[in-house]
Amino acid sequence: MLTNKNRWIYYVSDLYIGKEHDYSIFKAEFKPDLGWFEDFKVLVDLGFIGIDKDYKVKELWIGFKKPYKTKNNPDPKLTKEQKDWNKQVSKERIYVEHAIGGMKRFRMLVNRARGNCNELKNEIVGLCAGLWNYKLLLKVNN
Repeated sequence: MLTNKNRWIYYVSDLYIGKEHDYSIFKAEFKPDLGWFEDFKVLVDLGFIGIDKDYKVKELWIGFKKPYKTKNNPDPKLTKEQKDWNKQVSKERIYVEHAIGGMKRFRMLVNRARGNCNELKNEIVGLCAGLWNYKLLLKVNN
């Protein structure tokens, strides 16, 4: 999903069922060699580690991952600067979560769908995104 600070939804990908990683879905939807994000500030979560190697972006905001626990590092911690950076990234990324929550307000995405028709599920997600954008548009014009 691509959104802005106003929670406006610009893009929703097709649904991927199963254990598909976010970054592999992202690479399938946006081919790395086409320069999609050269003029944009991009905020991503830790599921997109490695995006800086594959994509050219104007500005990339990604948090720091806690180091692994090893024999030499039995109590891994982030530094104060890393924690502060993660807070800044979270404050900017929260608008995406608000957009997802806005789509869920229409209750079609909250309830479990027992059908196997992926086209219908994709249409439902698209309709919820469109309704959410329409609600935002009405709010701005009033």
